[in-house]
Amino acid sequence: MATPSSTNIVRSHADAPDTADAFERLRVLREGPEREMLRGQLVKAWLPMSQRLAGKYRNRGEDSDDLRQVAALGLVKAIDRYEVARGAFEAFAIPTINGEIKRHFRDHAWAMHVPRRVQELRNRVRVARRELQACQAGEPTLAQLAVQCGLSEDDVHDGLEALNSYSALSLDAELQSAPGDDGRNLADTLGATDDNFDTVEAREAVKPALQALPERESRILYMRFFQDKTQNAIAEELGLSQMHVSRLITRTCARIREQALYEPGHQIAA
Repeated sequence: MATPSSTNIVRSHADAPDTADAFERLRVLREGPEREMLRGQLVKAWLPMSQRLAGKYRNRGEDSDDLRQVAALGLVKAIDRYEVARGAFEAFAIPTINGEIKRHFRDHAWAMHVPRRVQELRNRVRVARRELQACQAGEPTLAQLAVQCGLSEDDVHDGLEALNSYSALSLDAELQSAPGDDGRNLADTLGATDDNFDTVEAREAVKPALQALPERESRILYMRFFQDKTQNAIAEELGLSQMHVSRLITRTCARIREQALYEPGHQIAA
């Protein structure tokens, strides 16, 4: 029998299979061989999507096989964290997989954040320099690289700067730039990343849609996601069936997601 989350789902890609029923079964199964088998089937079913997402990051200096493995890891995390009430799995999995790939680049590739445009310049300059080095002695000049790449000298300069972004001064390197720096290293001068930034951004994105909710739907979401109550507990408190609560959560979350992602200037039909 189809669940509320498995009906009226528009899949945006051919590699997004209809696995809503399988996720419902996974949710109720206890740990054991049957659950592990079903989990493996879900990974296999969605693996083509994760590989497609990994392919979008090719030619950026990382091995393609490594990227596919990272994307597969993100897929497994998405499957383990997914809740049917939150809507279609694809909408949940894509940012999870992309986030895993981006973390891989942040932690294992670039020594500093480099914009996509500069990364592309880096790749073009790297190829052009290798081609010129193969047919001439010595290091090619900026002007030669610009002609070979079909870029301006300023763009070539940016690409050359990006080539050096894979290596950086060790954070353990001692500072010797001024008196009093003895014993301090580069890491001592750096701040820390606040993990709450992503949460703040997400909350701001959904705030207008949340404020526009009817009182009942707003209360149900608050009880489910802020008070961490089960659907059965919510149903008993409100005098509803568990299935009705499930449908309300699914429908409300889908509407909030759609409104948060929709382009400004367009109205969403109620």
